[in-house]
Amino acid sequence: MSETGFKKVNVNLPGSGSPNISYDIHIGAGLLRSCAPFLSPLLKRPFVAIVTDENVAQAHLESLTQTLDSAGISHVTKIMPPGEASKSFTGLETLFDWLLDNKVERQDMVIALGGGVIGDLTGFAASTLRRGVRFTQIPTTLLAQVDSSVGGKTGINVPQGKNLVGAFHQPSLVIADLDVLQTLPDREFRAGYAEIVKYAAICDRPFFDWLESNLDALKSRDSQALSYAIAKSCQTKADIVAQDEKEHGARALLNLGHTFAHAYENLTGYSDNLLHGEAVGLGMAQAARLSVDLGLCPETDAQALVNHLASAGLPISQTDVKGGPFEATNLVNAMAQDKKVSQGVMTFILMKAIGKAFITNDVSAKQITTFLQNQG
Repeated sequence: MSETGFKKVNVNLPGSGSPNISYDIHIGAGLLRSCAPFLSPLLKRPFVAIVTDENVAQAHLESLTQTLDSAGISHVTKIMPPGEASKSFTGLETLFDWLLDNKVERQDMVIALGGGVIGDLTGFAASTLRRGVRFTQIPTTLLAQVDSSVGGKTGINVPQGKNLVGAFHQPSLVIADLDVLQTLPDREFRAGYAEIVKYAAICDRPFFDWLESNLDALKSRDSQALSYAIAKSCQTKADIVAQDEKEHGARALLNLGHTFAHAYENLTGYSDNLLHGEAVGLGMAQAARLSVDLGLCPETDAQALVNHLASAGLPISQTDVKGGPFEATNLVNAMAQDKKVSQGVMTFILMKAIGKAFITNDVSAKQITTFLQNQG
């Protein structure tokens, strides 16, 4: 991975047999209009099924279909309603019916063109349709490019919590076009940036220092800075996923801030009151402060992280969230539904310093309740 120009990150996972599961993440400007050479070698027949949402279809679908047409690849498209409501059993049933009506076969390719909602929903449908069909991720948000499109986590939300029904199903290809980020609303761009900060906070202090030095360039969506930050984030995630695809150990580090985040999302009804990346930013701030309270992390490191999140325009306090602050007991009850709960014990990702995150099950519900009662 170089610091300039077009980039490719390879995700190589030890498979249950041979060969290993391997796929490429292509990162660069103009890829949506030139992705056919990446797709064509993966197709058993010149046909793809595209899943997108109304907003993305209006902005980017034509660019993709023109590319496919020029390569002689036929296509059908399902346009879902935008928003988290589509990432549900109802949305999944709708998508299953459409895929089956269009006779999508096991060896066909389904393309998820959109943000995390479309990627998660489409990936989950692909994981179970005919016991598993292949799919390509073409993420159109910053958050999806650096996080949800990479690593094979798919799923839907249920009333009890976020992503509680899902499967691990790796994509065959990921195409991250920098150009689509230029039209992304500022709020969604900031939300995606939270996930970039997460990778630095987990295991890469030099990357955090680089982010601090280049924040203005990133906020202005400079292509060179974005290309480097996205590729760096994807490489970090690829390295961690390669160690632990099914999240039995090290992969849980990628959930820094997420135990808090999912609880906040639950209490705000998975609505526009709090985007996922915003929840992650707030969750990281809370995890950093909790680490200080428990005597695990220097206050200077925690404050540096919180200050950077604030400078990026992300929420760092419950009072920054519409509807907040929230009752501590309600937050802890929501955390109890987190996927990482084991034998009734909550799992937290905390910090010894920026770049030194770790997994712990030694924080009690009482400690969390007390901490939250003292936090804004």
